[in-house]
Amino acid sequence: MRWSRQAVIDQYVPATPTPGIRGDAFAPSNIALCKYWGKRDTDLNLPINGSLSVSLGNLGSHTEITPSTTDRDQVLLNGELQALDSRFSQKVVDFVSLFRKGLDQPLRINTHNSIPTAAGLASSASGFAALMLALNDFYTLQLAPPVLSAFARMGSGSAARSIYTGFVEWHKGENPDGMDSHATPLTLAWPDFRIAIVKVHTKPKTVDSRAGMQRTVTSAALYQAWPDQAARDLGILKQAIHTQDFSALGQTAEHNALSMHATMIASQPPLLYWLPESVALMQRVWTARNAGLEVYFTMDAGPNIKLLFLGESTEDVRATFPELAASDVIAPFDPAMTAPSQAAFDQAKPGT
Repeated sequence: MRWSRQAVIDQYVPATPTPGIRGDAFAPSNIALCKYWGKRDTDLNLPINGSLSVSLGNLGSHTEITPSTTDRDQVLLNGELQALDSRFSQKVVDFVSLFRKGLDQPLRINTHNSIPTAAGLASSASGFAALMLALNDFYTLQLAPPVLSAFARMGSGSAARSIYTGFVEWHKGENPDGMDSHATPLTLAWPDFRIAIVKVHTKPKTVDSRAGMQRTVTSAALYQAWPDQAARDLGILKQAIHTQDFSALGQTAEHNALSMHATMIASQPPLLYWLPESVALMQRVWTARNAGLEVYFTMDAGPNIKLLFLGESTEDVRATFPELAASDVIAPFDPAMTAPSQAAFDQAKPGT
């Protein structure tokens, strides 16, 4: 049996959900250390390989759901009302409708991203995770975290991981309905762990991740080796996190990212998210590491570089990458950085 998203959700959500007055949630963005690339089911967003990420503290998405102030759905992004026929609105409304189940109640879905949207910085992951959590709140569904993770995954694969904070593993699963393909947090903190985002280009990508994955899986011969490598890398990364072996983590994460991009480049036609500035930054990382600075990088499906290093190297990393702003350096396990700043999301409030 081939499951649809609606059929899976219907197993867990009442036939007539009871709306509330307001649903509200925040979810962090995440950066994959072992990448997810390729789907075994495109409708349910079931991955071909498992993956592992670290969340980005208070960088992510805040979503608020309230009854619409008109007779139509209202979709807002960063304080701006979006056209209902826009791709963004259609994706949001389609997802919400899976839980609304034909209920005649137009909704106002107001999302604010504290990271650029659709630029390879995992805004769709935090966006759909926040939307799922807000729906759970609005309809008082009281769904368990693994179910929330599996449902968020139907909106955007990586959203499965953004239900949680810290290090998170997303299991590829085996079941046809996909309910065993959800994320679980690793109960391990690494206070000295640091990430820095070097922004190269923050405009929307010309080829989104969904289309890029499909092109890679169907046309790149190199992709055949990817699932086995991802499984090996996942095991190494989990052990490195457990023992806090930063060298093993950095080397594996960097190689995993480059291997994923190699499969994209080998697609037909070639899929290259890098820009000249991306390559220059890679060269700068390698030069710094050869000079003794232990810094590594990872990249998602976009041109931006994410640096991985330890807190003791922060000043040297800043000196090597002077373009980094203070807010670009993230301490994922610092309590001060793991809660969203209310000021950052004020414009997401109703009426703005």
